[in-house]
Amino acid sequence: MAYQNLGVETRDGVAIVTIARPEKLNALNARTIEELDAVFAELKESPAVLGVILTGAGPKAFVAGADIGELSNQTPIEGRDRARRGQQVFDRIEKLGKPVVAAIGGFALGGGCELAMACHVRVASENAKLGTPEVKLGLMCGYAGTQRLPRLVGKGRALEMLLTGEMIDAPEALRIGLVNRVVKKEDLLAEAEGLLRKMLQNGPLSLRFTLDAVHDGIEMPMGEAQVHEATLFGLLCATEDMKEGTSAFLEKRPPRFKGR
Repeated sequence: MAYQNLGVETRDGVAIVTIARPEKLNALNARTIEELDAVFAELKESPAVLGVILTGAGPKAFVAGADIGELSNQTPIEGRDRARRGQQVFDRIEKLGKPVVAAIGGFALGGGCELAMACHVRVASENAKLGTPEVKLGLMCGYAGTQRLPRLVGKGRALEMLLTGEMIDAPEALRIGLVNRVVKKEDLLAEAEGLLRKMLQNGPLSLRFTLDAVHDGIEMPMGEAQVHEATLFGLLCATEDMKEGTSAFLEKRPPRFKGR
């Protein structure tokens, strides 16, 4: 599929998806949301893709937010439907079953911050600014930001960001756990790719089941979550990758995982 607002490059198992509306600071309009849905559906089914880096074009922004021009005239029903659609697309990213790393350069505000939070790990450049400024427009987060942010940084810190609408810089985002790493802006993509490739050295089924255990288990009572984890652990014991990984360890050689 040809994309108008996205760039997609795949090399050695890694897909780099770039939101490419730099003249609008990569703001998420309806077309971009639909293209993100399509590309992540494609990447999920592609055996050639083992992990994804999501980033924004240009030096100023990862994604500066939603397209305010589209938001300004929507009806209540249209607003609800827009929010639900965005949530569905971001859920697709979170539940991809393959690691997704957000490479955040510049602004990640509103829907951009929510998009980054839907990724599994976040690497930010030193000039990154993150925030949820929707309240300054008489709105609120609509793409699950009120749910993901407290789960990442805790209720108190999340409410401060959500209710003030103020931006935080990269060091503060690192301190509170909103991002995993902060690097020089010229090193952003290389750092994100290096981190992703470190993950991809491991068994692909192990990665997928670990993502499932975390995302499903966090919504369960502790006892149910432990049973879920144990079930997934048991399923891995039936895989060729488990036999290869344990044999490679005992034989003191690198494993050759096949995703089976």
